[in-house]
Amino acid sequence: MRFSFTPEQDEFRTSLRRALEARSPAKEVRRLMATEQGFDREGWKKLNQELGLTAMHIPEAYGGGGFGYGEVGIVLEEMGRSLLCAPYFSTAVLATAAILNAGTKVQKKALLPGIASGDVTATLAFSEDSGLNDAASVGTTATPSGGGYKLDGTKSFVLDGHTADLIVVLARKPGSKGARGLSFFTVDGKAAGLERRLLKTMDETRKLARLTFNGVEASLLGGEGKAAAAFAKTMQQVIVCLANEMVGGAERLREDALGYVKMRMQFGRSIASFQTTKNKAADMLVDVEMAKSAAYYAAAAIDEGDDDLPMIASLAKATAAEAYLQTAIHAVQMHGGIGFTWDNDTHLWFKRAKSSEILFGDANQHRETMMQHWGDRT
Repeated sequence: MRFSFTPEQDEFRTSLRRALEARSPAKEVRRLMATEQGFDREGWKKLNQELGLTAMHIPEAYGGGGFGYGEVGIVLEEMGRSLLCAPYFSTAVLATAAILNAGTKVQKKALLPGIASGDVTATLAFSEDSGLNDAASVGTTATPSGGGYKLDGTKSFVLDGHTADLIVVLARKPGSKGARGLSFFTVDGKAAGLERRLLKTMDETRKLARLTFNGVEASLLGGEGKAAAAFAKTMQQVIVCLANEMVGGAERLREDALGYVKMRMQFGRSIASFQTTKNKAADMLVDVEMAKSAAYYAAAAIDEGDDDLPMIASLAKATAAEAYLQTAIHAVQMHGGIGFTWDNDTHLWFKRAKSSEILFGDANQHRETMMQHWGDRT
């Protein structure tokens, strides 16, 4: 397993950062987060046509680039840094991972090329009103109907669920319990009987929706009743990707805070020279670097097929979540009174840090998951 990036990966990061800085300045982030869609579809298509970002880890046989999660982690880290408002995480991470893990070759051939080209946006709907992320909490049912299925129930906190062209839904056979009877289904975003409502959230840069299924026609993805293992694998990959995104945001906050204190003068000298500022700067550096190490290692673990991935993934999520939020707190404090005002951009990353902290489980939950896997292993 590699513990450093290759020259090609470093060059890719540099060019991607330059492109995202041009496309996603704070002014553009503020404009897009105020819209209901949350992104510009034409800009999204152009971004993918030029850089092929949604195709990164889709196999070449399905129109993708065939890269690994190490490269996807770089993309997400840079997107977290620029706070890009686009359905990348929902499309290229959530939905794509579910299709790759659960779908048949024929289904992948039919579904993935559109995602790879950027023509189709997609998402994964698995959590319900309880907000839990485990298989046992799934209540949405799938009833056989003719040659397909009918879905009934609700899914909540669905990333970009109000705009997705394709929705992958986790549902269960009526009467089944626990992980048994779970299957993945694909639903057209404009299907009859599907109600989509945008949720009001603290972090407006990441849109969440509540979906209600009233006898919605759906197609089975993969084998019937065999989604539990694929769902578990998908969630491990998802939280690793989120960890990489979070370290990008944390690093951006750290750099911005340091830039501000070096410029800000008080009592005739830079406030960067104050001991309390130095302490915060040191804490931020340690936290962010630890989170980076965990996130990078977890991405490499996916590519290497590490048997300890369940533990490594949860460790990465827990470490990145705490580092991002604590860095955001320090950044606000280092900016002083202006740090918590609307005109200062720090709050944009602060809100993303807070929302990401609890997305797909908080640090306490993932440390518990990590220890459970450790117990099972020993």
